[in-house]
Amino acid sequence: MAREPREGGRGGRDRDREGDDLVDKLVTINRVAKVVKGGRRFAFAALVVVGDQKGRVGFGAGKAREVPEAIRKATDRAKRAMIRVPMKEGRTLHHDVAGHFGAGKVVLRSADAGTGIIAGGPMRAVFESLGINDVVAKSLGTRNPHNMVKATFAALERCASPRSVANRRGKKVSDILGRREVTASAEAAADV
Repeated sequence: MAREPREGGRGGRDRDREGDDLVDKLVTINRVAKVVKGGRRFAFAALVVVGDQKGRVGFGAGKAREVPEAIRKATDRAKRAMIRVPMKEGRTLHHDVAGHFGAGKVVLRSADAGTGIIAGGPMRAVFESLGINDVVAKSLGTRNPHNMVKATFAALERCASPRSVANRRGKKVSDILGRREVTASAEAAADV
């Protein structure tokens, strides 16, 4: 007798995920060998980034004897480990942020409209899946794709929106942003 998933249980979340239109990008695939008595046994390791291009993104790694199976495993892990990143105007980050993982260090900077994605391969896949259109990023320390992606995610997890910072501090958003943007909008209104 088959059981039906409980409301709010794992079954409900999986159905919601399948309804989302997610974009997955293969960052790297690597052939690995295990030496056994009869020779070498080859397998493939894949690193995949998945996102909805609306502020949610995740990454996963998978290993299998065949390439498609490794990619499928990595994609499933990426879908389970998605995070939400606050974006400014739906196109860039709210503030500059740095992150590191192992020897990999990354610096992510918000950019003006029309700048585009200025980043290396693994970081570019993360930003395209996330839906960020304007960002400048620099990778320092290592060129290992796994460490670069993990360092990028460490930086993205540290991103905060002005609204969340204001709620945490018990202040208004205008207090957090300062007088600079308030006066700029007042001057723009006066010019009209």
